[in-house]
Amino acid sequence: MARVKTGRITKKKHKKVLKMAKGYFGAKSIRFRMANQAVMKSLMYAYVGRKNKKRDFRSLWIARINAGARANGVNYSTLISGMKKNNITLNRKMLAEMAVSDPDGFAEVVKAATK
Repeated sequence: MARVKTGRITKKKHKKVLKMAKGYFGAKSIRFRMANQAVMKSLMYAYVGRKNKKRDFRSLWIARINAGARANGVNYSTLISGMKKNNITLNRKMLAEMAVSDPDGFAEVVKAATK
């Protein structure tokens, strides 16, 4: 059976990891073993961060909607409940944008939801 030489593949893998570790502090950007650990950890943080980003934005939107609703004399839960009962289908992202940039339109939505 012929001998399989894996030098090219190993070098390619090492170069890929070291490229991802560019800018890391100290030997983590130079030595493969340290860089590999740092890159794997950073990829785990990035994965979790993508999930947390969705959570953070949703809570920001809810806070903005609540502030706009309270300015119109209603609290958040009452507004959302009224919107569901009156079949007003606006997502929280758009509601938050309206509360910030178009207070008059948001007031109309609140009025329609609380009638």
